[in-house]
Amino acid sequence: MKIYPILFFFTFLLFSCKNEKSTEIHLKNSKTIKYAKGFDIVKEEKITKLIIKKPYQKAKKEYTFILGNVTNLAENKLKTPVKSLVATSTTHIPMLELLNAENAIVGFPQTQFISSKKTRKRIALGKIKELGTAQSINTEKLIELSPDVIVAFSLEGSNKSFKTILKSKIPVIYNGDWLEETPLGKAEWIKFFGALLNKEKEADSIFKAIEQRYLATKELALKAKDKPTVLSGNLFSDVWYAPGGKSFIATYFKDANTNYLWKNSKKTGSLPLSIETVLDKAQNATYWIGCGLYKTKKEMENSSEQYQNFNAFKNNKVYTYANKKGATGGLIYFETSAIKPDALLKDILKITHPELLPNYQLTFFDKIK
Repeated sequence: MKIYPILFFFTFLLFSCKNEKSTEIHLKNSKTIKYAKGFDIVKEEKITKLIIKKPYQKAKKEYTFILGNVTNLAENKLKTPVKSLVATSTTHIPMLELLNAENAIVGFPQTQFISSKKTRKRIALGKIKELGTAQSINTEKLIELSPDVIVAFSLEGSNKSFKTILKSKIPVIYNGDWLEETPLGKAEWIKFFGALLNKEKEADSIFKAIEQRYLATKELALKAKDKPTVLSGNLFSDVWYAPGGKSFIATYFKDANTNYLWKNSKKTGSLPLSIETVLDKAQNATYWIGCGLYKTKKEMENSSEQYQNFNAFKNNKVYTYANKKGATGGLIYFETSAIKPDALLKDILKITHPELLPNYQLTFFDKIK
């Protein structure tokens, strides 16, 4: 998805000793968020603030919640630990499970997209209620559940359902993990849930382990003797959408020590291209990693004869994430890759430098047949 990072610049001014000390506390605590650009957790004396910097695309303001012993929407106060919540994106599920907090989930829109066996059991038992669609939530059912908070997902903040829910005095807090431009930035949103659940230490520990595994895999990639060329994306309505050079997907290709052909693009989201441009630059690419939702080469051929012109297609070096699904059809890639960036990086490393991971089995991708 498109990502528009918010950059902050600090101007140094002269303050009194008291204000200088307060600023130092703010900056010190801000550093606990290392990679994510979309949120921050700040502790000022006895107050913990959860700041959502980038809740959705084109957001014009931040949202700050004071976490504590009482919920008061007028004062942006939210009682923690949260005991019950409605999640709205499948990326929320594995983070909550890692924190052993899946029992807090009481509702979810389009539960069929949840792949986790653990959470599917709770759905089957009726402990997680079906709430319609993400963009048109069944507000009556949700209000009846009376959760402590709704962890919202929204493309542009225009969801009318959330406005109705707020009028019912149920807090809505946006989770913008999908807008992050780096793999570790996405994974660091587990600290967002850690703050809500009073499990900050657990979240920090889990993230550090993810970070260590990711950086170790990145280091391993440097041992590769070559940098194979990589193509990604596919045609949609005669436009080829490829990951921009500053996107999190391009970061994976870079960290796997490959030569992504649009690495010099400044785009953080999708890069729209003509098929002629893609053929001219990537016809001889060694690998095609991420070809959309195609499951077979036959599907690709039926969709566009142009795909047959790529060497990666001819040489059977096209990889898809569309074949690995949960019991009810949810894609494992969309649900868990955000919290498993180390596994996704290993997948790309295994595909492009198989000698470095001889015994590793692909987690998200499959070679298309």
